[in-house]
Amino acid sequence: MNRKKLRHVLIPALSLSLLLSACNLSSGADSESSSEEVEVIRQGVNLPDPENDVIKQELDDVLGFPVNLSVNPNDYENKLNVRLSAGDYPDLFQVSRAALVDYANKGLLLDLDPYMDDLQEVQDFIGEENVEKAKVNDKVYAVTVPASIPFYTYWVREDWLEALNMDMPKTVDDLYEVAKAFREDDPDGNGQKDTYGLTGSGVSAFQPILGAYGVGMPKSFYKEDGELVNSFHDPDMKEALTAVTKFVENDVTDPEIFSNTGNEPQQKAFQGKFGILFDGWANLTSDAYIEQYKAVDPNAEWVQLTAIEGPAGKSAGTWDIGQANGFYAIPKALEDQPEKLEKIFELLNYVASDEGSKLVQYGIEGEHYNKEDGKIVPTDKLAEEGGYFWLYQFAGRPEMEYLSTKFSKQTEYIEASADAPRIESLNGYIDYPEGYNSADADRFSEEEMIKFISGQRDLSEYDEFLNKLDTTFNYQMMLDKAEEDINKLDQ
Repeated sequence: MNRKKLRHVLIPALSLSLLLSACNLSSGADSESSSEEVEVIRQGVNLPDPENDVIKQELDDVLGFPVNLSVNPNDYENKLNVRLSAGDYPDLFQVSRAALVDYANKGLLLDLDPYMDDLQEVQDFIGEENVEKAKVNDKVYAVTVPASIPFYTYWVREDWLEALNMDMPKTVDDLYEVAKAFREDDPDGNGQKDTYGLTGSGVSAFQPILGAYGVGMPKSFYKEDGELVNSFHDPDMKEALTAVTKFVENDVTDPEIFSNTGNEPQQKAFQGKFGILFDGWANLTSDAYIEQYKAVDPNAEWVQLTAIEGPAGKSAGTWDIGQANGFYAIPKALEDQPEKLEKIFELLNYVASDEGSKLVQYGIEGEHYNKEDGKIVPTDKLAEEGGYFWLYQFAGRPEMEYLSTKFSKQTEYIEASADAPRIESLNGYIDYPEGYNSADADRFSEEEMIKFISGQRDLSEYDEFLNKLDTTFNYQMMLDKAEEDINKLDQ
């Protein structure tokens, strides 16, 4: 698509508000050059130099102006704060939900409500539900990047089950018995007690067990019989914690489960020391990872366990249906620069269009992918060069379609993870109340939950923990705000 054609499509769609803003410019002001850049900043890594960035080159050519993206891997929000405080505004920048609320309330962001007609392609692409997620005080202040899909489930060493003549676990009790056998019955046949059952990262490793008791992950809010419930205050939490504690106290879990970070659980599992792993399909099913664990033990077979059953039914854990993968906001300082806004809207609409979305997902047709019978078929070049393309997905992507296309051999596991039953958390719809110190409350609650699970603190003291959380750490403020926000959502 050439520049002339693109502008012919977009210009008639400009809203009256934007056109009037253009007319109100001082007649003596210099008109902005068509080559003026759009600067975008976001968190990320591995963005190549412009001369090696094929996505930038294609966007520049199609849009007719430079799209200058920069990424920051560390301390992004603090660095963004410094820029905004100094009045050094990027044209388009990534924000979290908390930052979106903060900046909107400070008057730093452009209210997009008057410009929604100019972003029609974006609206159609992300859907009304995601448009709503970018609202603060009933006004849209950003473009929502839609959330991904659930990745995590339990994975079990099937070859160890066969060695011990055991079936794939179906219930929480089954899972415990398997984990115990993996610890005590020498599943690898080396004559040593050097294997364990379950590994993962933190309390999250137990979320399918909590879910099987009808309890969400700590801090989560969800509906039960139409009523809003907080997991800490869920009447079933103590029973769920009792079930989890059994795994830890009886030495069938990773002794370092609460300190594991990153890919440490995966690497421990691949070294043949653990038989149950809570992890994402992407960390187990690629040819590279299969080769890695097969190099340690050629007989190793990791099989997906999508859900386990408990008193409340089957569960794979908790999933926040209110979350987003971030937001892209425009500074209010640009509201008197209609030509710059036009360029930003062109960029956003283009990456949300069929042509532009394919570009930022799969690269250039004929190089990074081909079309066969209407389907996108990635080439080897996509795997070689496409590791950074996601950085340009400013309006997100159709997640299931994208993953099934790019990782076609893993489609079975992708779909199983996405379809697994989970407690639907509403946390993404709830904003922190003003004056609430979430960092302190989260730190306290996480530390105490670990104590309960590891047996360092008896569950008879759970109500005492709740009282301190609600009062000393002001969690009651969070409970009240959740009721307010969810009631508003339900109206």
